[in-house]
Amino acid sequence: MGIVNENAYKILEKRYLAKDIDGNLIEDVEGMFRRVAHEIALGDDDLGVAFFDMMVNKDFLPNSPTLMNAGRPLGQLSACFVLPIEDDTENIFDAIKYAAIIHKTGGGTGFSFTKLRPKGSVVKSTNGVASGPISFLKVFNAATECIKQGGVRRGANMGILRVDHPDIIDFINCKRDNAEITNFNLSVAITDVFMAAVEQNANYDLIDPRTKLKAGELNAREVFDMIVDGAYHNGEPGIIFIDKLNASNPTPWLGDIESTNPCGEQPLLPYEACNLGSINLGNMKSKRENEVDWKKLEYTVRKAVKFLDNVIEVNHYPMPQIDQMTRSTRKIGLGVMGWADLLIRLKIPYNSREAVDKAERVMKFINWIAFEESYALSQEFGVYPALDEYKGDFCAMPSPEIARNATRTTIAPTGTISIIADCSSGV
Repeated sequence: MGIVNENAYKILEKRYLAKDIDGNLIEDVEGMFRRVAHEIALGDDDLGVAFFDMMVNKDFLPNSPTLMNAGRPLGQLSACFVLPIEDDTENIFDAIKYAAIIHKTGGGTGFSFTKLRPKGSVVKSTNGVASGPISFLKVFNAATECIKQGGVRRGANMGILRVDHPDIIDFINCKRDNAEITNFNLSVAITDVFMAAVEQNANYDLIDPRTKLKAGELNAREVFDMIVDGAYHNGEPGIIFIDKLNASNPTPWLGDIESTNPCGEQPLLPYEACNLGSINLGNMKSKRENEVDWKKLEYTVRKAVKFLDNVIEVNHYPMPQIDQMTRSTRKIGLGVMGWADLLIRLKIPYNSREAVDKAERVMKFINWIAFEESYALSQEFGVYPALDEYKGDFCAMPSPEIARNATRTTIAPTGTISIIADCSSGV
């Protein structure tokens, strides 16, 4: 247990370390890291040693499903998924089934409910009346309640509705009671048109997603104030600037981004999955001077990008659609943790201009090195396949980089992996 402290070990013992059929531990913490490193190294012994050293020293840690499942029969290594929901009953319940499969393997799911017709709409095939997106949101929530992720934690979801959907007021208020819809984070998809109307204190149009026609209007500032009040009340709903996301969509020829993963940091196309990992910045101070160890940080970023790209290869995806889409774009999400620890070690106040400047320099460095390494991988193994399908003008793309991975970095709430890293860091 010496690699981590007692608290971190209890978390690992409960959720991560391999057990036999009777629930008895069959590996220790070092064994877990060796299992993961060996699986992700794809038979390269030198790379396996590098991966093991990064993890055992807490310089880098992958997302929870990778620690739990790599080298084990389940083999599902991704944390983040987005599933589409279309406006028909069969598709809706397919999405519920797919979400249950993903939750069982340790992943979380994001959905946009925007395409569902508003409550009260006529359903011609049955002469009935549509119940609306909120009712189906509750069905998804109830299904999630019945499933444990990999037998150790409940499923997590993101539910998104565009601000111009006719049922937006019901959506904003549907979690005022903390006992309701407990397995979802909610976010309103905010448009540029809506924000302009907020600034002008003007009305904006509600659009029926089925007919694409105007279905009413609301005062934008009143709706925005309602969102703010909900966020102040209990943190729900959040907001996602959906037009801004799509302006930076790295693969717009494949479709629009409609949703994110449960914590909101990773926008994904329908049926995409993403593998996350975090560099522990608390370990990146130079031993010889009061500065970041840029050489160590560069080494760690490069090895982490290779690690996450390899995860795509060994991953056992829960559905063929996800397998195809994820391998097509090869998105990875390399983030950071331990920023406050680094500032303490550099003797920089957290709320200072110096801290902001240092953060900008660190992240620019990580972004560049991650791209550089992904480019190098593309020269060896090829670009992400979806890039070969692009027939347009590269200069018109928001992110026209030639790379192995359509995305490389993300900033995620690091949860348990930061606890494992920081509990034994001596801070």
